[in-house]
Amino acid sequence: QVQMAESGGDMVQTGGSLRLSCRVSGIPFDNLAMGWFRQAPGKEREWVSCTNWNGQTKNYPPAVHGRFTISRDNKMNMIFLQMNDLKSEDTAMYYCVAAAKPWWCPRESSDVEYWGLGTQVTVSA
Repeated sequence: QVQMAESGGDMVQTGGSLRLSCRVSGIPFDNLAMGWFRQAPGKEREWVSCTNWNGQTKNYPPAVHGRFTISRDNKMNMIFLQMNDLKSEDTAMYYCVAAAKPWWCPRESSDVEYWGLGTQVTVSA
């Protein structure tokens, strides 16, 4: 059974930083493309970042490009999301996602095969 456990969500002030983590178990990690999505109350789920199996491909939408950095540690079966210069519009539940397509970079919900339960990020003024 695939399990994905996020951590690191918190409440921070505008301009602050957070580092989210996600540990994956139950499936060979280096077979997985990984990513992060988020969903704010009353809004649609939004793609935040993605990376392929070896971390050499990384993509971000314009809203977070230059502020967020995705990384992975295939020995620890973990991915991370470093978030800097946080803004109020970054407030959301953040979900770790995976797809058993190692060379892919999941950007659409339809690309995702596995979802974590989420970790809450709240950015206050």
